[in-house]
Parts: sequence; C-alpha cells; structure tokens
Amino acid sequence: MFAAFVLVPLVILLLNHDEKNKHQRILYKAIKLLYFPAALLALASVMSSKTWTPGSTAISGVLSLGWLLFTLLLCIYGLTVIVNHKGKIEEIAIGAGLVYFFIGGIWFTLYQYQFHMFQINPDKHGLSSVHFHFSSAIVPIFIGMLGRIMTKKSWYPWIVAIDIIGPILIAVGMIFSKPIEYIGVTLFACNIAIYTTYLLAYLRKNSLHNKANFFLVISCIAFYTIVVISLSYPLLKNLFSLTILDFIPIYGSLYAFGFVLCGLIGWVFLKSNVQNSGQHG
Repeated sequence: MFAAFVLVPLVILLLNHDEKNKHQRILYKAIKLLYFPAALLALASVMSSKTWTPGSTAISGVLSLGWLLFTLLLCIYGLTVIVNHKGKIEEIAIGAGLVYFFIGGIWFTLYQYQFHMFQINPDKHGLSSVHFHFSSAIVPIFIGMLGRIMTKKSWYPWIVAIDIIGPILIAVGMIFSKPIEYIGVTLFACNIAIYTTYLLAYLRKNSLHNKANFFLVISCIAFYTIVVISLSYPLLKNLFSLTILDFIPIYGSLYAFGFVLCGLIGWVFLKSNVQNSGQHG
C-alpha cells in the first residue's frame, strides 16, 4: 500500500511524455486519471482479504484486478518510452522499471487470489510483489534518472543491462533456486552500490537543487547503512541474541523510507528544478 499510495505517484511525476506523440499523451493522461481509483481498489482488496471474507479469496482477488490493469498501463507506457528512445540507454532503464511494476501487479493479484503456482506457498507471491514494487521497478528508474544528468561512461550500459536482468534472476531464484537468487541479489546490490557511489561523487562536484541534494544524499546514506548493518549482523546476532526477524523491520524501513522514498523525492525535486530553469531560460 505504501508503494501504491506514495511511491507510484512520485514515479508518475518523473515521467517525460512527448506532447507530439498522441498515443503516449493519451496513455499519460489515463495513468494520471486512473491512478487513485486503482490504488483505492488495491486497498479495498487488501482490506477484504483481512476483514470481509475470511477464508475466501474471490472478492479480494477481483478487487486486485484494478491495480493489475493500472500497472499494465504503466507497462505499456514503459514500452513506448523504450521504443521512442532506442538510442538512449537511460530511458530504456526507466521504461524497464515501469514494465516491472506490471510484474509486481501480477504477483499481487496471484497473492490476493492465494493462487498456488508451481506448488509454491502463496506467501512467496506476496514477497515477489513487494520485490518488484520496491526494488525491481525503482532501482532501474533511479539509474535512468542518473543517466539523464551524468556524462555517459563506458560502464553505464552494463549497469543498465545488469539492472534489468538482476530482478528477473532474483524472482526466479526466490521460487526455484536459492543459488540463482543469491547471484541476482549480489549483482543487484553491486549495481546500487555503484549508483550511490557515483551519485554522491556527482553531487559533491556539481551544484544542484538544495532540496534534491538533501534527499538524494539521505537516500545514499540509507543504502550504506543497510550494508553496514548487514555486514554486522553475525556479530550483533551473537552479542544481543537477535534473529533475522528482529532485523527485517530495520532493513525494510531503511530501504523503503530511506533509500526508495528519499531517492524518489530527490529526483522529483531535481526534475522540477530543471524544468523551471528551462522555462525561465
């Protein structure tokens, strides 16, 4: 619900649409118009599965289709971004992130229906939905936004490629194979480390919007804090008799509110500042 009501609206603010492209313009208007009703349907779906019909998934499943169709719109828009900007690798990254929202929507609907696919516990579907809404969709968008402002480096296309492949490896690994999941997570984490390190260096050298700077720096620090806590986990576990369940709320909060939310706010501030500068110019 945090993704539906907070993160997705911020992502919509980051989208560039070509006024001369009729199809993309119509899609953009539809996304802005249908977003809030779709989010309300997602909320109703979650509420119904907890309160209205215990033991039944029919109502919650049907209500979840609203969010699924909305993420399909995001996916189609992302494909238009990829097609219209074939030579711009940063726009391909952003388009891929929008496509991943749709995959997250599919997993959300499967979870709400409690559908047993591949004889796997439906809880894994919920985990996959969270993965695609918070990581798979957001990180490619972040890297795409960085690509819009940076001087292109030879390594940048590789970062984008790994960033597109990584989430698929993680999702497949979560369902079928732990080693594949570990490979995907490692690649994905290394990508975020490169993104945050370059972004911090860029912010230090270039004078950008103060509010954007603040939130982007907080986003990067949140990621490094997660890394430090992860590396310290074995020691902290033994010293304070903690379990992974004690750390999950910390990881989740730092990632969702620190890295993702602050990062999105920072990029929105930066995009609006660039647009205002262009208009004044």
